Amino acid sequence: MNIAVIGLGVLGAAIARSLSLAGAQVTVFERTAPLAGTSNTSFAWVNSHSKNPRPYHDLNVAGMAEHDVLAASPGRCAPWLTLGGNIEWAADPAGTERLAASVRELEERDYPVEWIGPSQARDLVPDLLVPDGVRDIAHYPTEGHLIPALLVARLWGEARENGAELRCPAEVVSVSETGDGVRITLSDGEVATADAVVFAAGRWTEALTTTTGHRVAMADPDVAGSATVGLLGYTAALPTRLDAVLTTPALNVRPDGGGRLVVQGLDLDADADPANPPAVDGHHAQELCRRLNDLLAGTSGAVLESFRVGQRSMPGDGLTAAGFLGETGRVYVLATHSGVTLGPLLGRLAASEVLGGGAAPELRDFRPDRLVGRDSLPPLEKVRFAGQQ
Repeated sequence: MNIAVIGLGVLGAAIARSLSLAGAQVTVFERTAPLAGTSNTSFAWVNSHSKNPRPYHDLNVAGMAEHDVLAASPGRCAPWLTLGGNIEWAADPAGTERLAASVRELEERDYPVEWIGPSQARDLVPDLLVPDGVRDIAHYPTEGHLIPALLVARLWGEARENGAELRCPAEVVSVSETGDGVRITLSDGEVATADAVVFAAGRWTEALTTTTGHRVAMADPDVAGSATVGLLGYTAALPTRLDAVLTTPALNVRPDGGGRLVVQGLDLDADADPANPPAVDGHHAQELCRRLNDLLAGTSGAVLESFRVGQRSMPGDGLTAAGFLGETGRVYVLATHSGVTLGPLLGRLAASEVLGGGAAPELRDFRPDRLVGRDSLPPLEKVRFAGQQ
């Protein structure tokens, strides 16, 4: 079976791998470069935190387990993934109440979480500077972070080894069904054909699915200050000890390899504007570095090497969309804000469905039909506090 995949981020690489391992002939069309979209502007936190409703939580837990399976593959290393846990605390009574409620909910779901004190937190992260007055800290031992480029390297490398081909740059402008497959038109006028197509196009999903006659409603990724945009700072190498994720009231932090860190201040996202990226040495960058110095020893003099406006790929209701468009079984879409956590799992489940393996029960509540043609979805709630994204 000849399958076309549109997009080579985490989702595109994951489904290309699973399809090629199953024997399909796979061609990936990438408009500019691998990782050029949302996958390269992700906080990349592997978790099932505040993922509601319950089926969405369960899907993300399964996504976490899929990373473990992939990392344990015989003869393969897993440099993309570090399960160093996550540490979180609150700064005021309202935040404390909110965090306690979140922990109770996760405990009821048998999700690994425990309360620890400042000394235990410093045992886990030796350079952690816990503010005075903080006593109760939530620790999520099975969570972690990954390096998106290394995950894509693993997934796409195996896809390529199994015969998958990459067309890049190759911008797809329309997809239409034919009597026996799909017709894919590129921006230069070239036309390609395939037996089926999988959209893994991130924030370009709505525009591309519109060309099929089955428009999947996505949250607008270009609206300044909205739920779909956020600021991510990438530091120069620092002599600080951190292998966990920190989601704190003032700053979220994760390692990014080579001593570099990714930093995020959720309150600053109100100023995120894709049309006006912030300066790497401007006010917002300096504020993030100041907060980092307050949080971790060894970060004095921190500067940002890169400061990016992340544009989240979010289906219109904030949940994952995975399934066929229409009744022919030739057009499949994958779109999610949780691509880092869900990528390998969605790739495996979607590949099975595309190749006729039957409906995956894990995806029953996430079919894209609920979003096709929708015009009046309520605005998504902005990420406002640690642990919410």
